[in-house]
Amino acid sequence: MSRPTWVAPASFAIAIAGTAVATYLTIAHFTSPKVLACVSTGVVNCERVTTSAQSEVFGVPVALIGLAWFLAMSGLCSPWAWRSAASWIRTARLAAVWTSMAFVLWLVYAELFVIRAICLWCTVVHVLAFALFVIVVLYGSEAAEDER
Repeated sequence: MSRPTWVAPASFAIAIAGTAVATYLTIAHFTSPKVLACVSTGVVNCERVTTSAQSEVFGVPVALIGLAWFLAMSGLCSPWAWRSAASWIRTARLAAVWTSMAFVLWLVYAELFVIRAICLWCTVVHVLAFALFVIVVLYGSEAAEDER
């Protein structure tokens, strides 16, 4: 069975969109959370989430980790990477999305039960990462057409 033609452009577009949102969150982290177009009261509170202790892992901003991940996924989900016969690309793509889902689940737990607030921009990143996860898990283990 061959991979649907929409997989490469869709996953690449999702990775680029994730890079854009993660860049925005990274800028907000290093400047001011006030630049985030998000309410800062109630359950939806981007400022509380992005300035919490959970917004860094071992001193590295989560937004920067997300930016690095989406940049890597942009390469791994580029149309050229999808056409590659190199098995390490498929392996890296699968490992990256499984790792990201574990991290996203931890972040969602932290938002809901530790911080007790939700960041809409973070949620966008989580949804984009989940979309990549679904696409890569469903279609990422197939070898490129050239390899068959």
